Amino acid sequence: MTGRHRLRVAVNDAVLRCVHLERRIDPYVRPLLDRALLRPVQALVQWIVGVRRHDEHLRPAEERPLPGEKETAEAIADQMGRFIAREYAPGNAQRAGNTKTHGVVAGEFTVLGDLPADLRHGVFSRPRTFRAWVRFAGPGPLAPPDIEDNGILSIGVKLLGVEGEKLLDDERATQDFTGISAPTFTTPDVVENLKLQQHVYDGTPLLYFLGPRDSHLCDMVMQGLYARTHSSPLETRYWSCTPYLLGEGQAMQYSLVPRDGRRGRAPWHPPEDYLRRALAATLRERDVLFDFLVQLQTDPHRMPVENASVVWPERLSPFRPVATLRLPRQELDEARQFALADRLSFNPWHALAAHRPLGNQNRARRTIYLQLCRLRQSMNGTPHTDPSDDEPGGSP
Repeated sequence: MTGRHRLRVAVNDAVLRCVHLERRIDPYVRPLLDRALLRPVQALVQWIVGVRRHDEHLRPAEERPLPGEKETAEAIADQMGRFIAREYAPGNAQRAGNTKTHGVVAGEFTVLGDLPADLRHGVFSRPRTFRAWVRFAGPGPLAPPDIEDNGILSIGVKLLGVEGEKLLDDERATQDFTGISAPTFTTPDVVENLKLQQHVYDGTPLLYFLGPRDSHLCDMVMQGLYARTHSSPLETRYWSCTPYLLGEGQAMQYSLVPRDGRRGRAPWHPPEDYLRRALAATLRERDVLFDFLVQLQTDPHRMPVENASVVWPERLSPFRPVATLRLPRQELDEARQFALADRLSFNPWHALAAHRPLGNQNRARRTIYLQLCRLRQSMNGTPHTDPSDDEPGGSP
């Protein structure tokens, strides 16, 4: 490690310590700050993002690959794979993103009846209920104590018993939906994502956002607006951040919103796995319900497919309910949960053609997720199995 690199790591770690301190006081100031600043600051950031963009005059749901996109996706997968191989011993490999598992729970995904015609596509084509596995996790790329890692949470929903040809053939009857607790992704596209992964490998991820020659302040602010000290994975909203088809020639984003709006407060001196404990305690006592909402693209420029830093304006297209995700009361067996998490692979390309992932970040995920999943499961000796073969009726 050169002297310059050591300095960069030291600066990164100093900023990170400030973030960890903020996590302690966040529950006491966040509600007031959100009420006063979230909407105006987000509006300002999105205005800045918008004025920097140019209209590509794309049609609804039309994609436009970036130059060298395939090679960039391979480079990201290689960079993240090197990180996993360096940080984890065989038998203990974790995901490079959405790393720390807070829980894998059984759920029921129920499609609403009487949906309008523009929403009746794919799994939403008719009323029915699917069994599901739902994984709640932290952001990664490591798995420190929750209080240091829980600014942005993630969710993965795997529907079981989904009939029809899939875009990936390693699972025959699943449909995956993934999201994070922020409406925009960490990077706008795969070119910038490669830069971030290089910083992660070098131990300087915060300098990706703060670098004086190539800063990404707008993305940092957007993530910061939604990075909070969570009290439970069940008490936050999740967004897809990237678009998907809904039928033919129609793009959507989706969101999962907790129905009852309850929000607790994280303890001042929480245990390392307090989010897992909160998840287990809640589901031991009661059912939890999320509304699954979709937002249709109505303006291909202001609601872009290829730029994940843009919040699709709800005034142009409001979110509309299409399903509910019910997590019934259940007793979580920690050993079985983590064994199941090792076997499961959440990939947006586990999908019907009617829900094909759109945009360069999603196209890259097909390569990245497959390669990293194979690496992790190979290191751990837990080869991928089709979850259609699992018994979905019980608690994990």
